[in-house]
Amino acid sequence: MDIIVLKPKVTAKELRHIVRKLESMGFKANISKGTERTVIGVIGDTSKITEDESNAFASMAGVETIHRIIQPFKLASRDFKSGDTVFRVGRQTIGGRKIQVIAGPCAVENLPTLLTIAREVKKAGASFIRGGAFKPRTSPYSFQGLGEEGLKYLAEARRETGLPVVTEVMDPRDIDVVLKYADVIQVGARNMQNFRLLQAIGAHDKPIVLKRGLSATIKDLLMAAEYIMAQGNNRIMLCERGIRTFETATRNTLDLNAVPVLKKLSHLPVIVDPSHGAGQWNLVAPMAKAAVAAGADGLIIEVHSRPEEALSDGEQSLKPEKFKTLMKELKAVARAVGRTL
Repeated sequence: MDIIVLKPKVTAKELRHIVRKLESMGFKANISKGTERTVIGVIGDTSKITEDESNAFASMAGVETIHRIIQPFKLASRDFKSGDTVFRVGRQTIGGRKIQVIAGPCAVENLPTLLTIAREVKKAGASFIRGGAFKPRTSPYSFQGLGEEGLKYLAEARRETGLPVVTEVMDPRDIDVVLKYADVIQVGARNMQNFRLLQAIGAHDKPIVLKRGLSATIKDLLMAAEYIMAQGNNRIMLCERGIRTFETATRNTLDLNAVPVLKKLSHLPVIVDPSHGAGQWNLVAPMAKAAVAAGADGLIIEVHSRPEEALSDGEQSLKPEKFKTLMKELKAVARAVGRTL
């Protein structure tokens, strides 16, 4: 017994009784209210529930049916929620017909540069501004980010352009300061299985971009999402950003198979990061268009006005004029698959 589907006219009293019963058995209840049905996801080791106990729940007032989910990722599964998850961030809708584009520099370097980039991506049609204030780098000697100062710059860019801010959190100790400034929290590939971090951010209602790990399977990604959702936060965007394979011609191998597979397995929105997936600016546009054609709900694209001077990932960043051209081309691809940009 992993899911309890309630009757259309279940009362608040009946719902409270079911939840209290689950809690008395050591489980948590994740309540999802749809347009027609309310569903309770049972959080915990449900293998311990006996057949008699399952039958008892099935006979409780307000219960329509109970189901067992075979997949280990219960809350993220299509079995838990058949319809697509859609949620709002400010005026933007994630997971709907409109494809959202998150754009900006890899790292926040200084305020003038960030504001220049923010104005350009807004003019081109981006929905969000992104930039790293805390940077997880392969080398400890590389630029590590500006910390809270960088977050303040992002907030200033939002004030001037109106674009919501997407930025990464690396450490549970930084969550509070990031929450002060960010509209969407990003969990980077290197932290996808930092389970304490996932649990900590799951306790907040801030929307999350969860990036697939460098060598993570699709199941690994969905189980990471489950860690967040088990804490009560269902506002998650799953992000395919390329995985490490034997191929060396590109930085990573962008696994566009993951888009339709994730769409089949999960109700969560799926976005794609072609910048990290390819690692070369001239490959970003074709892979972005392919991602939209594959069914992605959004894109993360790195943009920098002077990539040759960028402190992080300049080689995969588009110049503003290239980004503007790409946004025009993406509109045609979006129309072809019944979406808008």
